[in-house]
Amino acid sequence: MMSKTWLITGISSGFGMALAHQLLEQGEIVIGTVRKENAKVKELEAKFPNTLDVQHLDVTNVDEIRSVVENTVEKRNKIDVLINNAGYGLFGAAEELSDGDIDQIMATNLTGSIQMIRAVLPYMRTQQNGRIIQISSYGGQVAYPGNSMYHATKFGIEGFCESVAQEVAPFNIKVSIIEPGGARTEFRYGSAHVANLMPEYDNTPTHAFLKMLDPANGLAPGDPEKMATRIIEVANSDKAPLHVVLGSQALFATIDRLTERLNEYKGETEIAASTDVKD
Repeated sequence: MMSKTWLITGISSGFGMALAHQLLEQGEIVIGTVRKENAKVKELEAKFPNTLDVQHLDVTNVDEIRSVVENTVEKRNKIDVLINNAGYGLFGAAEELSDGDIDQIMATNLTGSIQMIRAVLPYMRTQQNGRIIQISSYGGQVAYPGNSMYHATKFGIEGFCESVAQEVAPFNIKVSIIEPGGARTEFRYGSAHVANLMPEYDNTPTHAFLKMLDPANGLAPGDPEKMATRIIEVANSDKAPLHVVLGSQALFATIDRLTERLNEYKGETEIAASTDVKD
């Protein structure tokens, strides 16, 4: 079977590193983007010099995004799978966040993912096939206090992907949104950004995330290696589910919230109908 070409953003740690390593072990070709190379990336490059191509990319820079995609197609002739993985968590109440905090997470998690997808679509459309795997979170369906801007980016990218999935289906391009629960990655225990906290929110649900970010209080239940395996299986599946939740706690929380939301809407039948034009 011919190797596929996988373009994965953010391979320096977490899901990106796990995905890249597993795919390379399977003989696949990986174009992995990083903002900064680290020892783990260099070790992977040394082990897979012919099938790993590390590209420096800041996903907030649209010109760099287009350049990486163009270089990949020029060198490899195709992009079979895009895995939009780059992103980070931002914690704090809405009024604790700075303007810079808001601008940066929107540019990284939302606009960066949108522009990556837009950049690969012309090539996948020409190929008449392709897979787009968007790493979201169950936080794209379930919101908690102290995470407002993170949720804004994840709810936003899910809406974008649901629309794009319908636009590109005629060209045999399939889209899947991955919604992991908490996992034992640097997302919680290293790369998480915390706002300038205000004492007014101490001892309220908003600052409950501080307990979650401290490994001494217990680690997240998700295994990133197992999650990476499931993501690869989804990317290789002909079924291409639109939403894939990873983690039992995440699935139960999602079902509970969607059930609550559905019941809310069902209770609004009269008020909705009251605004219709009566002929």
